[in-house]
Amino acid sequence: MTQVVSVELTFEQQTQDWQQDKLIQIVGDVVYIYLEKTQEHQLRQIQKAGRNIEKMGIAHARLVGQHWDIDSQWAFALGFTCVGKLCNIEFVGSNEEINQLNDKLAVYAWARDLTNHTPSQLPPEQLAKSVTDYLTAQAPAYVSAKLISGEELAQQGWLGVYNVGKGSTHSPCLLELDYNPTQDSDAPVKACLVGKGITFDSGGYSIKTSEGMFDMKSDMGGAAVVAGALALAIRQKLSHRVKLILCCAENMISSNAYKLSDIITYKNGVTCEVANTDAEGRLVLADGLLLAGESQPEMVIDAATLTGASVMATGGDYMALFALDSSLAHKAKLCAQCVQEPIWQLPLEPWHQEKCPSAFADTANSRTQKGGGAGGASNAAGFLSRFVEPKGWLHFDLSSAYNGSGNELWAAGATGVGIATIAELIK
Repeated sequence: MTQVVSVELTFEQQTQDWQQDKLIQIVGDVVYIYLEKTQEHQLRQIQKAGRNIEKMGIAHARLVGQHWDIDSQWAFALGFTCVGKLCNIEFVGSNEEINQLNDKLAVYAWARDLTNHTPSQLPPEQLAKSVTDYLTAQAPAYVSAKLISGEELAQQGWLGVYNVGKGSTHSPCLLELDYNPTQDSDAPVKACLVGKGITFDSGGYSIKTSEGMFDMKSDMGGAAVVAGALALAIRQKLSHRVKLILCCAENMISSNAYKLSDIITYKNGVTCEVANTDAEGRLVLADGLLLAGESQPEMVIDAATLTGASVMATGGDYMALFALDSSLAHKAKLCAQCVQEPIWQLPLEPWHQEKCPSAFADTANSRTQKGGGAGGASNAAGFLSRFVEPKGWLHFDLSSAYNGSGNELWAAGATGVGIATIAELIK
């Protein structure tokens, strides 16, 4: 097999001895993906074919033929791409379609590669710098950024990020990046994107097992997804003002680390008892949501690899959606459907705020049961709802953002799922 191959999508058997049950056939120098025209879940089958073709040892795929459209090419790209081959596809179609796909592939490749970085390569301030550099390069005249780090966080009252990250030798930080194509400092902010940027999660004193800790370089996947969404929207000519807020920290154990039963007082006056230092994502996001609210945006979207409970609920095949704004949730599901990203809405009601009670504070950040107990993903969303206006808010728990090992659809590593949906929402 050559390192560069042509891949054609077909609905017709290419030879008389074609095996009807085979998804992939090689005829001469072309690899064919064969589908029945009436076959269900065609895009899933194409993604599966892309994964199988990459595993043949092929370095670069050139798509050829008349049956490829934008959705089918993108499905193939998701299956074929992997670590070391995140951009190794040549698309087919009109110049406009090819440019659209190349832009999307480039952004996904950047966000996936960022998520795949080791924790030593990507401490909190480096994550903030990498995102700032990449987004500035998309629109140099329209991007400005402000970074609050280390003791400045405590001095300014951003105590969620500060407490989670203070146990590490790498300073925690809060990035506020402003994309303002109007160049009017008084222009309204259409949307704020808030991302969880935990560059490594040991669990803190509620320490994870070695198995549970192994993939925790990916715990900044939410930051990568919202940054990628803004980059993609900029490439797609985003014309209104959007802010990006990243809550970056390492959750480590040391003599200075935050502890169980500590109480954090947030800028809005909410007090939180730490019931589990491994429920740190919601603690840092609370700061990000409060900072987002200061800009009075029409919409606030946060994204995070927040709970194992959402993975258990969705099987890791969907990103989980939470909202108290039913019309905006409906819009998010339509956007996800439009860009062919799997999404599932899980329960959230105002009374989920009360699911993590504390005798010493307004709330705890979790419960002392394993995994936070029943309804853990909804309870985490309920905690976040204390720090944001319900109308105009969406919370994405990115249960499909990362795979520790490959499967029939995905190579090992970050997937980028959520980028296209959020980009569509903010456009």
